[in-house]
Amino acid sequence: MRRLLAAAVTAALAAALAVGTALGVVTALNTTPEQPNTPLISYDTARPGR
Repeated sequence: MRRLLAAAVTAALAAALAVGTALGVVTALNTTPEQPNTPLISYDTARPGR
C-alpha cells in the first residue's frame, strides 16, 4: 500500500509540474512581441506585355 501511495503522489506531482511548465511556456510566448512579417527579398510582379 505504501508503494502505491508513493507512486500516486509521484504521478500527481509530475502532472502538476508538466501543467505548470506548459502554462509558463504559453505565458512566455504570449509576452514576446510579434515580429514583423517583412520579406527579405521581394520581386517585381509586373505583367508581361505591359
